Amino acid sequence: MDGGVEVPELPDLGKSLCIITGASRGLGRSLAMVLIPRLRAGSRLVLVARCGASLREVERQVLEAALPGSGLGVSRVEADLSGEEGLQRVLSSVAGSQERDGPPQRLLLINNAGSVGDISKFVVDFTKPSEVSKYFDLNFTSAMCLTASLLKAFPKNENLQRTVINISSLCAVQPFKSWSLYCSGKAAREMMFRVLAAEEPDVRVLNYAPGPLDTDMQKQARSETADPELRQTFTSMHQEGQLIDCHESARKLLNIVARDEFESGSHIDYYDQ
Repeated sequence: MDGGVEVPELPDLGKSLCIITGASRGLGRSLAMVLIPRLRAGSRLVLVARCGASLREVERQVLEAALPGSGLGVSRVEADLSGEEGLQRVLSSVAGSQERDGPPQRLLLINNAGSVGDISKFVVDFTKPSEVSKYFDLNFTSAMCLTASLLKAFPKNENLQRTVINISSLCAVQPFKSWSLYCSGKAAREMMFRVLAAEEPDVRVLNYAPGPLDTDMQKQARSETADPELRQTFTSMHQEGQLIDCHESARKLLNIVARDEFESGSHIDYYDQ
């Protein structure tokens, strides 16, 4: 079993249908591993990512870490969520799992998929609409349409708790020079999920900023960020050991979900609790 996975002291999440996008690496992979001991028999974990080879490896690790006889089902969906075909692949997999496993007690959607975009440019360098549109297709439109489709597939039901998580960022609320695409995408997503919380009071919605994680994205930030001051900040954080382990941040998020004490639609940072 992965060394970061611990049996939690907090209540489990019951019989759940859990969908994690961007599950092939980084925080997505950690969330999958940390979720395992929190799920009751009959639960299903749906892992979604674009990279098939990495996703297969995560699926193998999850199945290997699951306790014998746990009754956990795992589905792997290789899909690019920026297009209609990828969205339909996820919905088909979820429909199939419901037929096999029966109705869940909880629907948990974790919108983690995303990209940092071109951080070698400043705002004045983005002159091609197609470049900006392509970024938003993956980082905003896909999350909105997947969330909407799943909530329609699992409508309000007194026997079903619906929880939607948006993996947010400090960049959603604070400008970072040369990170205009990433900041704008995160801000748009966060506001959309705040609106969802206002429109659907029975849906538990959380914007979670996981903190500065030790991931490939952080490596990209250290090497490609156009703003020299910000690039040095990222470099110093890495050199001084200030980056957060993905498993640690994943555990904190799932503890927040298990306690279920947050205000729906709120923004909670890793450092807040």
